Amino acid sequence: MSAAGNRLSRPETRLVRRGFTDPEAAVRRLAAPALTGLADDPILLDALGATADPDLALLGLARLLEALPEADRHALRDTLTTSKPLRDRLLGVLGASAALGDHLATHPRDWHALVTFELRDVHPGPADFRAELEHRVRESAAEPADALRAAYRRCLLTIAARDLSATADFEQTAAELADLAGATLRTALEIAAEQLPEAADACKLAVIGMGKCGGRELNYVSDVDVIFVAEAREGVDEGRALQAATRLAAAMMRLCSDTTREGTIWPVDANLRPEGRNGPLVRTLASHLAYYQRWAKTWEFQALLKARPVAGDAELGEAYLAALSPLVWQAAGRENFVADVQQMRRRVIEAIPAGELDRQLKLGPGGLRDVEFSVQLLQLVHGRTDPALRSGNTLEALAALSAGGYVGRADAASLATAYRFLRTLEHRIQLHRLRRTHLMPTDGADLRRLARSLTPMINDDTRAEPVAALQREWKRHALEVRRLHEKLFYRPLLSAVADLSGGEALTPGTSAMTPQAARARLEALGFADPSAALRHLQALASGVSRKAAIQRTLLPVLLARFSDSADPDSGLLAFRQVSDALGRTPWYLRLLRDESEAAENLARVLSAGRLAPDLLLRAPEAVAMLGDEQGLEPRGRAALEQEVRAAVGRAPGAAQAVAAARAVRRRELFRTSAADLLGRYGDDPAQALDRASGALTDLNAATLAGALAACTAGWEQQHGEPLPARIAVIAMGRFGGRELGYGSDADVLFVHEPLPGSDRDATEAARSVCNELRTLLAAPSTEPPLLVDADLRPEGRQGALVRTLGSYRAYYERWSQVWESQALLRAEPVAGDPELGALFTELIDPLRYPAAGVPEKDLLEIRRIKARIESERLPRGADPTTHTKIGRGGLADVEWTVQLLQLRHGHELPGLRTTRTRPALLAAADAGLLPPADARVLDEAWVLASRVRSAVMLVRGRPGDSFPGEPRELAGVARYLGYGAGHTGELVEEYRRTTRRARAVVERVFYG
Repeated sequence: MSAAGNRLSRPETRLVRRGFTDPEAAVRRLAAPALTGLADDPILLDALGATADPDLALLGLARLLEALPEADRHALRDTLTTSKPLRDRLLGVLGASAALGDHLATHPRDWHALVTFELRDVHPGPADFRAELEHRVRESAAEPADALRAAYRRCLLTIAARDLSATADFEQTAAELADLAGATLRTALEIAAEQLPEAADACKLAVIGMGKCGGRELNYVSDVDVIFVAEAREGVDEGRALQAATRLAAAMMRLCSDTTREGTIWPVDANLRPEGRNGPLVRTLASHLAYYQRWAKTWEFQALLKARPVAGDAELGEAYLAALSPLVWQAAGRENFVADVQQMRRRVIEAIPAGELDRQLKLGPGGLRDVEFSVQLLQLVHGRTDPALRSGNTLEALAALSAGGYVGRADAASLATAYRFLRTLEHRIQLHRLRRTHLMPTDGADLRRLARSLTPMINDDTRAEPVAALQREWKRHALEVRRLHEKLFYRPLLSAVADLSGGEALTPGTSAMTPQAARARLEALGFADPSAALRHLQALASGVSRKAAIQRTLLPVLLARFSDSADPDSGLLAFRQVSDALGRTPWYLRLLRDESEAAENLARVLSAGRLAPDLLLRAPEAVAMLGDEQGLEPRGRAALEQEVRAAVGRAPGAAQAVAAARAVRRRELFRTSAADLLGRYGDDPAQALDRASGALTDLNAATLAGALAACTAGWEQQHGEPLPARIAVIAMGRFGGRELGYGSDADVLFVHEPLPGSDRDATEAARSVCNELRTLLAAPSTEPPLLVDADLRPEGRQGALVRTLGSYRAYYERWSQVWESQALLRAEPVAGDPELGALFTELIDPLRYPAAGVPEKDLLEIRRIKARIESERLPRGADPTTHTKIGRGGLADVEWTVQLLQLRHGHELPGLRTTRTRPALLAAADAGLLPPADARVLDEAWVLASRVRSAVMLVRGRPGDSFPGEPRELAGVARYLGYGAGHTGELVEEYRRTTRRARAVVERVFYG
């Protein structure tokens, strides 16, 4: 074959240039007898090339012409070549919708519906659709259900034609689809009434459109959400009338939803009714009202925003709206309104399969639901006092919010543009196969057809890269929706602040939100004291300074974070305090403006509890670490001790030196708590707990080392000679186990040894140094205290604060009790003379790991002491099921069980010779002393109880061993532990369940 023969023929070349992807098949179709005279018509070929999919349009046209009788075929060919409106409408539909092409092939005479002669054909209303459906069903010889489906598709064909030929815009198209749905429901109800005349005579039934049908913004393919309300006719028993109405409603639903020879229309979904699927399908108006007054949840009132009578008894439908509408506009004042709304949005996002998240037009981030959700929330908040906002239509409501100053005009315009684009994109995707979907396609041909159908909206006149242009435009609008979704609630608040200050609205040409409306919005967003919050905003953002301008940029994002927390008021107050302290520092606002992660991190830390903000406010410059990628990493013991010792060395005296060490500790406490709150220690709760506890232990150890050095130097400076003793600090309890929490004291023992040849009383000198250390670390100051507790020493508070190694040996050999051996299991040198610390460890090892194990009388004594603690030490009024320290299955239960195993078996099992609870528990399981399942139960309980204690300190700013009683504090604890808004009760139940299982293990293993 010649080279010329391999090239496309001239007709095929022309078709390729017009966008055909299979020119050979197109040439064959154009040569078919049914298309006689069309193959050489450049106007028709250009029109085919202008469609979304020229190949699909030609296929549909060929099938339509072949299905027509010769006379009609000739009329269609003539009209196609002479009438541009018909050509654009018909070919536009055939090139975008294979499903409507199938309909025309089955019902070929329906092409006549696309010929426009009258105004009602251009912009039909509800009455036009009702008349068309009723006429077609009445005149058809087919079964009513089949006739209704065919008539519905014919009307749908005209809507799609107007949409694709740009005769109707998105709003008109969505409204027409809703009007058609209402007309279809009405016709179906009339058919049902004819089939069930006795039922129709017994009741009045109204169909209330919900969702997008109620809002007159319906999709091409969607469930049609409805609620049924009925009343008995005069003289009919209510029970009988409800049964009749239920039969009518069910018959109407089947007429629309069942699949027949003509297919289906759409499912009619009545699950938005009171009690959902578990409730009766039909209720009286009084029953509806009683339910919404007593039992309805927040989301049910949100759903009622779009309620609209669409079929059945019009008077009853209007009575339903009149009765329930006042309840809708009271919903924002309900308890837990904000938590309910936030929880609804989270549930929607969590329900999206991971593989679909990036393709979701409706439910994903930056999707349609973000727009609708935001608008509806603002309507609920402000519609209480402003009737202009009470529209069920998203775009109408958005325009009203903008006109009222509740949303900035520019923001509203951008959001409306994005919403129109995303809804039009959704329409085009559904139109192809008339299938319900909200996912972007992945197939190349589907994307190409979709992009070509949206050419005017994606600014791609050349069509060179339509798919790439579509993807860019989609992502651009999704990002814009996400950006506006975050600021939509907050930007107008700043306009209100400007108005309060006598300034101009932030957006020229718009009215500012009134102070009353601003307070209502802040209250709806979770602020307990909206007046105070408004004052904080005014202090931060009013004025014309550069600082105020930057704050106005930052605050929408920060307020979004605050409102999503358990205590928005505290978060905003702390931000104001930090900003007041650093407002004149040039790097502060620049950091937050230029480093979005720093601003978000700051908002999360400030609104998570009181401890971290309190630490930050004492030295606000620590906020800089939130913008450093490595700024929240634990620094380690060596680096901390080096910095502390350097700070101590620069101080002129002991008091100043210890103050410097405490300042380092305060900054590092903020680093640790911020990293913990931001989840920087890992997703695994046990691992995160270990890392935080290790960081706190290293910090306290370094602080003690620096304080000991400072007090030693102070003594030497005061007495003019070297300290006549070596001192070692031995960590005890959770300090020795590297298991410190944010509110833990530092339990220690002090050991000293006189230096050879010293004349001065070494014991008195060591006691003086250690007393000074404890005093200075706990002294009132702007820095958080470190309480050094030495009560575990021999003879407790009555004994000497400091002992020599020999004195410890003599005491332990003669007087030591079994509880002291148990306490020494956690002993670990942390500061001072390392050699002396090692000698102390060598001294106590035989006591804590006795070679002969523990005598039976000592085991009984340990169990007796534990039982006494449980009965006597629990604070009055404390709930033993939730007390984390000595409550059922709490820390003491787990630790005493593990320590009993260490005392009994530590001499023979090296793995048990550790000061740490979890490694000892693992070693006990590995050695067969505990079943692995029991070890897991104890470990889970210990980790959970430890995390609850840490959460209480982080949230309240002071230590506690029980769950807080104040609801906001309890919610903050739940947030820290990973429970979302409204799930606080689940946390407490999970804690009780976990510790109950642990207590069962303790009963078997410890008490035996």
